[in-house]
Amino acid sequence: MTTGGVARAYDRWAPVYDLVFGPVFRRGRADAIRAAERIGGRILEVGVGTGISLPQYSGANRIVGVDLSDAMLDKARARVRLHGLDHVEAIAVGDAAALDFPADSFDVVVAQYVVTACPDPERALDEFVRVCRPGGEIVITTRVGAATGLRGSIERTLMPVTSRLGFRTEFPWSRYADWAMTRTDIELVERRPLPPLGHFSLVRFAKLRQSGEQPR
Repeated sequence: MTTGGVARAYDRWAPVYDLVFGPVFRRGRADAIRAAERIGGRILEVGVGTGISLPQYSGANRIVGVDLSDAMLDKARARVRLHGLDHVEAIAVGDAAALDFPADSFDVVVAQYVVTACPDPERALDEFVRVCRPGGEIVITTRVGAATGLRGSIERTLMPVTSRLGFRTEFPWSRYADWAMTRTDIELVERRPLPPLGHFSLVRFAKLRQSGEQPR
């Protein structure tokens, strides 16, 4: 997987993305937004795509959306205009692994079904932490692959195909756990399987105000 390859894949998905993935990810979108708005403020949505989640955010928050795909962003901008979403501060091209924002710029970073589509997921996670202010949260909805068994074997077999489509099927929880062990400034505060089958999860990391502090 490469950054350019992922961008091209989602350019191709853009015309049908809402139809194909909208219903599948509806519950995860709602839960992620609900979690983000418990903190509220200035929220960055990484991988905003067609902007399907933007109308669901409260107008009390300020939303910035970034995505690799120009075609997806064209749809997001059209959605902002159509719905008069004045709380959307900006929609821009952006790479999850190299965010063009200063440190501590956002109260919450939301990444919905994005991490497994990143060529370098751990670098993207580092960027989420960098741009999130201390005391804020990183809210992720994500596929969690099986480490072993038949499902794990199928996911590994499908990887050459799904990589060309712009996402991974093989992504065990250990990748998040191993990454979190490299950080002293974050704490896992929630990991919850999403219905119907639990193949996706809501994951929340709190950014600590100082090293070793426990989240409230």
